Amino acid sequence: MKEKTADFLRIILSLIIPPVGVFLQVGFGMHFWINILLTLFGYLPGVLHAVWIILKK
Repeated sequence: MKEKTADFLRIILSLIIPPVGVFLQVGFGMHFWINILLTLFGYLPGVLHAVWIILKK
């Protein structure tokens, strides 16, 4: 139950600032930097990548 609540909060944060949700899920790893790059290219790719990373783990 706690994990689903944490995932929900990460997704909400990812809708506001996508790299924050990825950081909370995986830390300063490769996916974090990819998400920063995608967010700079456009907001929607950053959000989609963030949600994908959160739901995948």
